[in-house]
Formats: sequence, structure tokens, C-alpha cells
Amino acid sequence: MTSAAFDVLGIGNAIVDVISHADDAFLVKHALNKGGMTLIDEARAESLYASMAPAVEISGGSCGNTMAGVASFGGKGAYIGKVRNDQLGAVFAHDLRATGVAFDTPVATAGPATARCLILVTPDAQRTMNTYLGACTGLGPADIDPRLVGAAQVTYVEGYLWDAPEAKKAVLKAFDAAHAAGRLVSITLSDAFCVDRYREEFRVLIRDKVDILFGNESEIKSLYQVRSFEAAVEATRKEAKVAALTRSEKGSVVIKGGETHAVPAAPVAKVVDTTGAGDLYAAGFLHGFTRGKPLAECARLGGIAAAEIISHVGARPEKPLRELV
Repeated sequence: MTSAAFDVLGIGNAIVDVISHADDAFLVKHALNKGGMTLIDEARAESLYASMAPAVEISGGSCGNTMAGVASFGGKGAYIGKVRNDQLGAVFAHDLRATGVAFDTPVATAGPATARCLILVTPDAQRTMNTYLGACTGLGPADIDPRLVGAAQVTYVEGYLWDAPEAKKAVLKAFDAAHAAGRLVSITLSDAFCVDRYREEFRVLIRDKVDILFGNESEIKSLYQVRSFEAAVEATRKEAKVAALTRSEKGSVVIKGGETHAVPAAPVAKVVDTTGAGDLYAAGFLHGFTRGKPLAECARLGGIAAAEIISHVGARPEKPLRELV
């Protein structure tokens, strides 16, 4: 690729994660969708927060986590996302910039509060997410600077952005700007329930605009409405240019045309919290990809990052990922 100021530009929902431990009975009592992400309003966010056990607040957001991971590998990253000029907005901006990621999206001075995701981690390390999008819904085409998009090798976005109509328009503007500049675009499917909401739109995107697709086993099976992973792989092969599909402890499979690269998962002493595993896998993969590494090596880097993140609470690296390679 031609020289670029940034390896990866991420566009996502700027969210502060509020993480607490809970048992399955708590999920049942509050009618929570185990293992998935559910959109909630401000009133529901406040009532659920009041019922949660003591929590840890950590800046998150799927794409924000990925960008923090890219920076932890030593990559150059930039981020576009919307926060309000409130306490959580200041926390999010500080935390992301402190990782070395450029974040210059103008803050909202009116409207909903900065987004937060209430995450319940059960003893099996599954995370159940309940997201109040708040200020994220203010992200729109005006926040996309084509010059910034053109300065990044890859523009990476989260599928969750499809839940806000203006954010979707912003993504499509960014994708067009990236391709006009001879750059690549990438998307993660984010969540099987997100796929259920936008299946046909995602498939059109993958065929027509996306250069690198990320998804886990449940997401890709949902996308193609098949029961087996093998059937999902073959369906993906027909539509995606490059696809990196994760399978938890089974590692990942990368597809490009007739190529198939199955890469084992990196070892983990103990799985503590699976929050952010896919986000950090994408960080490792994109770090390798933007440095011209072979696809199998990109997947290996993704696995290393995912293994680090699931060994502790929170979806941002605790150790510099560059030291683990």
C-alpha cells in the first residue's frame, strides 16, 4: 500500500463499559439476553445499574477497544466517535488518547449523555451487554473527514453502527472516501443479534464494499442462516474478499478466494472475561495486515491479543501487546 499517516482508522460507538459480575439467576430476573448485546433506553440503564453489584468503569466500545489494541501493538491509529461534554465523555477521550490513538471528533454540547454499556459477566466468563447509545446516535456524515479516511491504510467499523441511521450514513461516506483514495475498508459483524437486524444490508455491503470481514462462528452462521460452521465458511467464500472468522478455543479460520488458513487459539491459563475478545482479535489481525504479513500470521497476532484480553476483566490490554509477539 502507498504511504499512510495511520495504519487503521476506526469508526465506532464511543462507549464507557460498566462491568460487574452476576449469576444466571440475575440475568433471568432482569430478562437479560445472555451472551448478546441489547439496546436499552436511559431509564432502563439507570434501573439496571442500580441493581448491579459493585462495578468497574472502563472505556470501551467495540471499535475503541480494537483501536487501543492496534496502538498496543505499536500501530498508528485514529478514531471517530461521538461523546457528550460530560464526565463519561471526558473519561472516554482521555483513555483512548492515552493509548496513543488520535481522537479529534468534536464533542456534543447538547442532547443525550455519553453512551455506556452495562456488562454482566457470569461465572462461565460469558458477557451479557446492555447498551445505552446516548450521544453515539449523534454521529453523522458531518463527522467524517475524507482527508482523514484517505490517510489510513484501512478504515474499520463495527456493525453496531447500523443501529443509528445517521451513523450508517457516516460509515457509507467513509467507505466511499476510502476507496476513492485507494484504501481498504473492513467491518466486524459485532453480534449475532445485530446480524439478525441487518442481515440483507450486511450481505450487500460484504459483496459490494467490504475488503476485510470479521465475525465469530455464531455471527457468520446467522448471516448465512446455516447450521454448521463449514457451510458458513463456504457461503462466506462466495461473497467476501477476505474473511477472518473466530471460533473461541478452536482458534480462527481465514478465507481468501480458494485459500483457507486454520490457525489455533493462543494458550490462556484461565479465562476470566470474554469481553472484547473479538475486538482485540481484529486489532492483531489488522496490525499484521497493514504490515504486509501473511494471512495466517495476521490470525496468529489476533489470537495473541484475544488471549491477553480474556485473561482479565475489561476489554483493553493490560500488557503491551507488542511485548507478547
